[in-house]
Amino acid sequence: MPLNTTYLELQVSIKKRHILAIVVINLSFMERRQLLQLVLLHTAWLMGGGQLHYSVPEESQHGTFVGRIAQDLGLEVEELVPRMFQMVSKGQEDYFEVNIQNGILFVNSRIDREELCAQSPMCTIHLEMIVDKPLKIFHAEVEIRDINDNAPIFPVNEHQLFILESRLPGSYFPLEGASDADIGSNGLLTYILSPNYYFQLREEKHGNLSKSLALVLQNALDREKFSVHHLLLIATDGGLPELTGTVQLKITVLDANDNVPVFNQSVYEVHLPENITEGTSLLTLTAYDLDEGTNKEIVYSFSNMMPSHVRHIFSIDSNTGEIKMKGKIDFEDINLFELQVEAADQGSYSMVGHCKVLIQVLDVNDNAPELSVTSLSVPIPEDSSVGTVVALMSVSDRDAGINAQVSCSLWPSGIPFKLVSTFKNYYSLVLAEPLDREQVAEYRLSVIIQDEGTPSLSGTNSLLVPIGDINDNAPAFVQSSYTVFVKENNPPGAHIFTVSASDPDVAENSLVSYWIDEKLWPLSSYISVHSESGKLYALQPLDYEKLKLLEFEVRAKDAGLPSLCGNVTIQVFVVDENDNAPDVSRAAEAPILLVVPVTAGHIVGKIHALDADSGYNAWLCYELHGGSSSSWRVGLYSGEISTTHALDEAESIGSSMILLVLVRDHGKPVLSVTATLSISLVASTQAVQADVRLPRMGGSLKPVEDITNIFLIIAICSVSSLFLLAVIVYVALRCRSQLKDAAMYAPGTATLVCASEVGSWSYSQRHSRNLGCMAGEAGVKSDLMVFSPHIPIFAVNPGVGNGKELDPHLSGEVSYVKTLRSL
Repeated sequence: MPLNTTYLELQVSIKKRHILAIVVINLSFMERRQLLQLVLLHTAWLMGGGQLHYSVPEESQHGTFVGRIAQDLGLEVEELVPRMFQMVSKGQEDYFEVNIQNGILFVNSRIDREELCAQSPMCTIHLEMIVDKPLKIFHAEVEIRDINDNAPIFPVNEHQLFILESRLPGSYFPLEGASDADIGSNGLLTYILSPNYYFQLREEKHGNLSKSLALVLQNALDREKFSVHHLLLIATDGGLPELTGTVQLKITVLDANDNVPVFNQSVYEVHLPENITEGTSLLTLTAYDLDEGTNKEIVYSFSNMMPSHVRHIFSIDSNTGEIKMKGKIDFEDINLFELQVEAADQGSYSMVGHCKVLIQVLDVNDNAPELSVTSLSVPIPEDSSVGTVVALMSVSDRDAGINAQVSCSLWPSGIPFKLVSTFKNYYSLVLAEPLDREQVAEYRLSVIIQDEGTPSLSGTNSLLVPIGDINDNAPAFVQSSYTVFVKENNPPGAHIFTVSASDPDVAENSLVSYWIDEKLWPLSSYISVHSESGKLYALQPLDYEKLKLLEFEVRAKDAGLPSLCGNVTIQVFVVDENDNAPDVSRAAEAPILLVVPVTAGHIVGKIHALDADSGYNAWLCYELHGGSSSSWRVGLYSGEISTTHALDEAESIGSSMILLVLVRDHGKPVLSVTATLSISLVASTQAVQADVRLPRMGGSLKPVEDITNIFLIIAICSVSSLFLLAVIVYVALRCRSQLKDAAMYAPGTATLVCASEVGSWSYSQRHSRNLGCMAGEAGVKSDLMVFSPHIPIFAVNPGVGNGKELDPHLSGEVSYVKTLRSL
């Protein structure tokens, strides 16, 4: 097998390869080692050039081995599939394919070099290999080597020549040579003329542009002896095996006009730009004829062997020989034209002279550069690192030279992207700055390409780069806390408030759900929140007398991965309603004993009533019920019972009366309760004491007075015992309450409210039991209301020497103190 042309760009014939193989075989071990080192150095030089180079002969069958491209790129075969290896043949058909199982590049479809590259000496196909993770592009060129698959072809099968018999030996007659679509040695033609006596074939080269072929007259012609000569012209190429083409030459010998028109040049060369306008004159040909008369008159024309499409581009004036532009030319399509011009005289047997006009087309900057995006990775996540490749682009310009040199730039400025040149006219769009989707959701940018021609041409390609969202924003509430007021006795399941959190992310990253944080104490029996709408519901009726404040946190969580949370504090204050009537403890059956005489305004006792409500709903006032005696009055807000005028012994001894006191609050609607008070009038203290001393002095005691004294002693002992018991119970409950407050934090903690006679109200600090108002009860005008179901209340009347704790109500919310005045 010949040397691998993947690494050695050796364009040699098959014979030379055989000779080289024989030489390599005959080399010694050291010589072969040195040759291998040269091959490796040459391969490294090619790899350092930035791309791989392979070669394959045209017309290769499907599956023909081209090269081990994975190995040459430094890639492992196992990573071709995970890295999404793909090959792109820019602007070409899929002539090649890569087997991702073994990394071998092979021929995929038939390749005709002549169809692909025409007469271009170098025919290559550019391949792009793209791999992901990380995104990278490789470049390779596959040279298509020519094989001798095209035989030489003459323009016509038979070529007729008319030659005067008077032509002298040495005269030559131009012939149209054959053409071969192959290149190199495969397109190198040699000609053989069939053996004859009169004519010989002559070949003449004109630089590297063209070769002239002519038939030379060796001996004088004799029309009467041979009027027609039939010759065979054979063209043979230099390929292996050799291919040939033939044309029949029919030579007619003419008589008379024996001078051929002759051009002053056999070959003309013209250079013109591709944007030349129609009708422009290119040059004027001049031919002369030594004959006279009509044999000297010359007509110019294009040869019949010239291709028809060339005839549509150029025209020639038959009389003057002026050649003009008839159509349009394009350097990118054809850059060289060869015109065959004939000059024929007007003799009876026209003589024809020949010349060749070579027209070289010059490039002008008439093609704007073009940009194509070979890979675009969007959307790009907003947390992508700087340097991430977003797109791969290639730039091309059909012009040549400086007109094809292109520069690229991005618009607008200030965007977080930049262009990086990777290889020749290949660019990568990479991330230059960090992204934030919440600030800019997508970028519209334009890639401006401009060549260096005169005048410069440019093009624009627009790209839309959307930014992919990540969950980098937690749900946020408008406020850090909310205060909600809810009236007590609400229906179960009532909607009391709605919380709402926003998340600037999108899709599932912005889908917010809500729940209540129950770390302090469970709230599930009081409050619930709808996980989607954020609506708060009271699950049961709230009672202000048991629960005044609910304070908790509502958390909002998005559906991103990982999820982010935000929270807000909710304070739910229960608003009191007038749903509790004033409550007065029922006094003992023993009446109030009042010693007369007394002055007007004397306070005989005080009624204590409590209302479990608060505010105006618990602001109580006292008044005597309609039919009560006019001798008594009650304080509107203090509840103190006093006399309206002086009472003396004469009018009051032995009398007893019943007072009805109406206690009502200030709520809407007003709620009230009545209390019954029994007052008995007795004689002065001195008289009682004197009656008690009568037995010691030998006197006798009346039965009624003895019974009264006994009742008085029993009442004093009972009140003293009850007072002592109340003190013990109060101390025990006080200690228990303090221990309970220190141990836990729970809703429903008592709130103390004190009311003065003028109706002003003040609240104690939240979450504490404060009996400070009780200390002020030692004064005459103070009043006490304690909103607590657990603490017994003691009231002391400063006008008497002892007191009694009254029986508490079943609810335990109100204590009523009845005062006794000792005699």
